[in-house]
Amino acid sequence: MQKAIVIGAGIAGIATSIRLAVKGYDVHVYEANTYPGGKLTSINVGDFRFDAGPSLFTLPHLVTELFDLCGESSEVHFKYNKKDTICNYFWDDGFSYSMPSDSAEIPRSISNHFDVSEDAINHYLDLSKTKYELTNPIFIEKSLHKPSTYFSKKTLRALFSMFRLDLFTSLHKKNKILFSDPKLVQLFDRFATYNGSSPYQTSGIMSMIPHLEMGLGTFFPEGGMNSITESLFGLAKRQGVKFHFSNLVDEIIVEDKVAVGIRIGAEKVLSNLVVSNMDIFSTYKHLLADQRQPKRILDQERSSSALIFYWGIKGKHSKLDLHNILFSSNYKEEFDYIFEKKDIHKDPTVYINISSKCKESDAPNNCENWFVMVNTPSDTGQDWDTLISKTKKNIIKKINKTLDLNLESLIIEECLLDPRLIESRTRSHQGSLYGTSSNSQYSAFLRHPNFSSQIKNLFFVGGSVHPGGGIPLCLNSAKIVSNFI
Repeated sequence: MQKAIVIGAGIAGIATSIRLAVKGYDVHVYEANTYPGGKLTSINVGDFRFDAGPSLFTLPHLVTELFDLCGESSEVHFKYNKKDTICNYFWDDGFSYSMPSDSAEIPRSISNHFDVSEDAINHYLDLSKTKYELTNPIFIEKSLHKPSTYFSKKTLRALFSMFRLDLFTSLHKKNKILFSDPKLVQLFDRFATYNGSSPYQTSGIMSMIPHLEMGLGTFFPEGGMNSITESLFGLAKRQGVKFHFSNLVDEIIVEDKVAVGIRIGAEKVLSNLVVSNMDIFSTYKHLLADQRQPKRILDQERSSSALIFYWGIKGKHSKLDLHNILFSSNYKEEFDYIFEKKDIHKDPTVYINISSKCKESDAPNNCENWFVMVNTPSDTGQDWDTLISKTKKNIIKKINKTLDLNLESLIIEECLLDPRLIESRTRSHQGSLYGTSSNSQYSAFLRHPNFSSQIKNLFFVGGSVHPGGGIPLCLNSAKIVSNFI
């Protein structure tokens, strides 16, 4: 039996291990932490449980198909429900909007709350769906770095429809052309943050992302987001995958331009192929230090990072749902601070996720678990302690004003995560959440491929390589690598 080594037990690494085990490989996963999941894990703070990282769940079939692949019923091991409300949105002037999840109801609902016609929303969402359907088979499901990708009917169809993809205009500009209501423009601009980018720089092709929420729906796993990790971890073990935790890999061993294994301290572990689920920057700098470095890729701008407060909150708060956005009053300036000034704006957009709205056991009686996040620059040496103290005050001030609360009196537990901790726990360079940013129309083509063109039997998965960050794209990266192998 041939042996495969996977470095990193993030969600892409686990998915890859499952797919390789099904192919008949003896799969060993080496993970520096004591737990699986990478960013997709959970923490307990007092009597409160929090999903520590990704909080939005779309395209659940990418999880359930792994159970199908193994001949198991996903309904037994992994259950989820569609949300009735996609997100609650709030602005500083007191205006708020709760978006329903019924795709047929969304255009009428938006038209009733914003200065826009149903026809205009239907047109936008139709374009979003078209972009997704044109690009998904090329940009997401396949490698952009294999010639065979470009010789298919789907690719030719996408190329002939290039003018509809808005590759060469920014997402903000596209939204501003189609909508006159500034609040609605801001609502659709926020989808740039799904890959850690600025709507004022990222390509208009990103207007495909709303289709994932508004066309296909948002969901919540019954056990919380961490149950995605737990269920796939269990599936991998049942397929015979061996996990080695608290094992920090020091080197990928390369002989005659072939990856032949890994080194952990003085120990060498040989294999027939190696898959790295580590951030691509850290993979080259730490594990492939003696190999030629892809400088152009490694020098790219990093995506945004995050500052997250995990707050145990007294009381039940009916204005809020699972997903909530409190918008900045100056969105353009907020992104200038993140990507130009490498700072956090005094009035940041605040995201609040409350999983106890769906899973009551995540918080004690008459309490809620608030995951409160703002987008930040990646870590380039800022004075984070001062930034955190200042930003915490600004967040609390914003929440108090928008929701008419006295939040300081309601916080009974607190823990936080900042870019420094994100990097130390996940080896994500500078604590970036999505590897490199997508602040360019060419960014999709500049991501590192899922294979090495210089070293045979070496592959790459996860959010820092093609097709990008986020749970669906990470799971697709595992599928792409599996198909290569």
